[in-house]
Amino acid sequence: MDTSTYKFDSEFMAYALEEAEHALTLDEVPIGAIIVKDGQVLGKDHNRRETHHDVTAHAEMLVMRYACEKLKNWRLMGCTIYVTMEPCPMCAGAMQQARVARVVYGCADPKAGAAGSIFNILDEPNLSHRLRVTPGIEEEKCQDLLNIFFKRLRLEKK
Repeated sequence: MDTSTYKFDSEFMAYALEEAEHALTLDEVPIGAIIVKDGQVLGKDHNRRETHHDVTAHAEMLVMRYACEKLKNWRLMGCTIYVTMEPCPMCAGAMQQARVARVVYGCADPKAGAAGSIFNILDEPNLSHRLRVTPGIEEEKCQDLLNIFFKRLRLEKK
């Protein structure tokens, strides 16, 4: 990856990190996402499963809904999703179905990652659409937020 692409991706990931930090203040798993098309942010949000009592209220799902509404189309061709953690199978499947062009994520999800860690839904040759994937952007910052959250959770259970 050239340095200009990395700088561009880091700048957009900073917005996703802001969303993840906001989720942390709400006792949500600190995952944030934004969706971008042609340099314009179409939506940004963070996990809201606890707040909405909704298993599908992952950051990626929420930003895709915003983008679909804004574009008045369920097809998100040409869009890039920036997310602080590798997408799960549900989110990866929705990205594939929506024909998102690219996903950029911060840290891997070794327990449920669907962009290469456990599954690779985003680059599955048997599916009709494949996404470009850029992992590891601001990885340490993304991982640090998750570590804070889960450490706090473990302390509360004691």
